[in-house]
Amino acid sequence: MTRNDLVIRVAGEAGEGILSTGQLLTQAALRGGFHVLTYSQPPSEIKGGHAFYQIRLNTYRSYSKGDDVDILLAFNQEAYDRNAAETKDDGLLVYDPSEVTPSADSHFVQVEFPLNDIAKNQLKFPIAKNVVAVGALAELFGLPTKHLDSLIEERWLRKGESVVQKNLDALRAGIDYVIENVPQRDRFALYPDKPHSGEILMSGSEAIGLGAIAAGCSFMSGYPITPASDIKEFLEIHLPKTGGHALQAEDELAAIGMVLGASFAGAKSMTATSGPGFSLMIEMLGLAAMAELPCVIVDAQRAGPSTGMPTRHEQGDLYQAAFAGHGECPRIVLAPTSVRDCFYQTVNAFNLAEKYQTPVILLGDTLLNVRSESVPRPDLHEVKVVDRLLFSENGNGVSGVNGEYQRYVLTDNGVSPMSIPGQEGGQYIATGLEHNEEGLHRYDEATHSIMTQKRFRKLERASLEAPEADRFGDPDAEIGLLTWGSTVGSVIEAIREGEREGLKLDMLAPRMLMPLPEHELRPFIESKRVIIIPEVNYVGQFANMVTSQYPRDYVRINLYGGMPFRVDRLLEQIREEVAQHV
Repeated sequence: MTRNDLVIRVAGEAGEGILSTGQLLTQAALRGGFHVLTYSQPPSEIKGGHAFYQIRLNTYRSYSKGDDVDILLAFNQEAYDRNAAETKDDGLLVYDPSEVTPSADSHFVQVEFPLNDIAKNQLKFPIAKNVVAVGALAELFGLPTKHLDSLIEERWLRKGESVVQKNLDALRAGIDYVIENVPQRDRFALYPDKPHSGEILMSGSEAIGLGAIAAGCSFMSGYPITPASDIKEFLEIHLPKTGGHALQAEDELAAIGMVLGASFAGAKSMTATSGPGFSLMIEMLGLAAMAELPCVIVDAQRAGPSTGMPTRHEQGDLYQAAFAGHGECPRIVLAPTSVRDCFYQTVNAFNLAEKYQTPVILLGDTLLNVRSESVPRPDLHEVKVVDRLLFSENGNGVSGVNGEYQRYVLTDNGVSPMSIPGQEGGQYIATGLEHNEEGLHRYDEATHSIMTQKRFRKLERASLEAPEADRFGDPDAEIGLLTWGSTVGSVIEAIREGEREGLKLDMLAPRMLMPLPEHELRPFIESKRVIIIPEVNYVGQFANMVTSQYPRDYVRINLYGGMPFRVDRLLEQIREEVAQHV
């Protein structure tokens, strides 16, 4: 039987070359024609700690990390102890005997691989241990050497030909060891299609950064926090190339303050943080809503509360994104469903922020932001960029009785023309105080009522422009799965597996979560006999939001251990629920 799916995990101590091993292998596999999707767990400690990097290779496109491991490369004993249980019964353990003593009754094939000895004694090049590992793993699934050779030359040529040759020797040493010592390697071989010239390897954080640039972002300010720091670091490198500015603020409060100042000055601006940092930005979120300043805030969710588990996965910030703030603080919340979708939803976030002059929160998460995936190269022809409506003294006809500029003039859709500082005739005051149409503070009942209605009218219109929901499965199925964010990947694969055993399932995942898009949700909900809502949090935050707007009985499947859904266990729960409702 020809294999078309393989999961490889490299595990060991952080700083031991785990990340570089995985990244080299992933990039080479993409060039070799494989579809790739990665999953990693770095430690929360500043230095050291257990880490692993997992690569799922396919001859077709996959949507989740894969449930169990086919090949485990354990660099040390802790790596074996922590990961052996997730290795398949017919899997393969590759381990360094100088570091690992596996159990004698292990359920998988075990192969000794003297990594340290090869690197230190045979090659006299100890730091090349990870390259030796790359060669061995590549040979196990049949990756042509040429892809690794070119990568090694690209990575180390700046250090000189001798360094390149030493790494090529390390690569060959790993390949030769597997050829000589692993006769059963053929059962792990994959045979992909020809290389996908239109695909690139991209992480969710990189996709968000690219989407921001494509949307016209010219200012980014942030403060380091896992897992959002990669977005800031990407934009610090690339945003200046387009004439923009990216900088590290002294804290999250300063970061959001700078973003709003830049927006007031006319720049498309954003910040990126995670749950704890977003909590500190809430007061400024209210200022953005009251002053009607467009901005994009990326919340790359992680497991909480408080510092929680900084490198673990959770969809626990939906309540905070949708409702946090004092008073009634309108905002739009979007949630991408894949790495590729991170690019397009970032563009949508900027477009909605600019059009409706309101804060837009983009809810990523650890799973999406950190993982890399082979995706079709973003098509810039598909990108439509929206700019804010600007005041023109004699052009748009919006002015007061005496010809003054009315920054907050009442309109049907709640959107009023903005001016840029220094624009003739466009002077106004932007504060967090309630105000009249000119921007002057007013505290009377009528003004507050009228302006509250104005601000919320924008959300009513925005919901009609919600990015199209992600849909997968049989539209005629009576069993519906309603989900959001990165959980979509596990749901899609569960539906695929269910179809093989005769289960008819349909999925809807709205990309706009605040406000909930009525035109997408109501028809789906009303067309299904049973609706199951899987999400990665304890209380069922999305399920509660849906229930409050569309009351009926929903089946909830909640996961809250810091890990994403396994497809097999999700499908098992779906089967059980379907059986109860037959």
